Amino acid sequence: MVLELTKIYRAGSVGVIALKDVSFQVNRDEFIAIMGPSGSGKSTLMYIVGCLDRATKGSYYLEGQEVSRLKENFLATIRNKKIGFIFQTYNLLPRLNAFQNVELPLIYAGVSGAQRKKIAKNTLIQVGLENRIFHHPNQLSGGESQRVAIARALVNDPSILLADEPTGNLDSKTGEEVIQIFQNLNEQGKTILLVTHERDIAHHAKRILHFRDGRLVGDELVEKPLQASEQLKHISTSVS
Repeated sequence: MVLELTKIYRAGSVGVIALKDVSFQVNRDEFIAIMGPSGSGKSTLMYIVGCLDRATKGSYYLEGQEVSRLKENFLATIRNKKIGFIFQTYNLLPRLNAFQNVELPLIYAGVSGAQRKKIAKNTLIQVGLENRIFHHPNQLSGGESQRVAIARALVNDPSILLADEPTGNLDSKTGEEVIQIFQNLNEQGKTILLVTHERDIAHHAKRILHFRDGRLVGDELVEKPLQASEQLKHISTSVS
């Protein structure tokens, strides 16, 4: 993934610069945290990387393909097959149970009934929800809801996961459990970009990009990323 971006939002004759000459590369299998204050351009960047928005100028190469000028139907295919989204607020459909929420992207992708049932169930098991498969969102904790959201993002086997403040609504222990899932997925070959305001969460990643006022102001390599499995041991010890 190679990006060279500027994004300007227009309100009449007034232009608001959201991203200014942002340039960086993401290698396959990287785990990158994106940090910066509100209004620094983090969300705009994620929307562009996720093919939900376009840069005003510049280029965006994804797996060797210049995607920034593709038509919407091609972008929709990329979003469905190559990119998984996880949000702070989970965005689960309340009338559907965990299984049905996870199955939904497979329905849109045209996967057969028997196959999608197998994939959805196995993906929920992968995130540790084998005993909550048929529970509705109002019957799940925040951590369980986020696991459902992660499973939903995984069912089409995307190469890239984009997570926007995925631990923002969670306590420390539950947040570490979610980050442990991301670290496991990264070890399995998923490329992960994670937006966070929490520096300790960011230090679970292998690299941190720092944004301010729409500019990339720092690109930090994390020499010894925190391991969520170890952090959970410390949390358990302190509670006991």
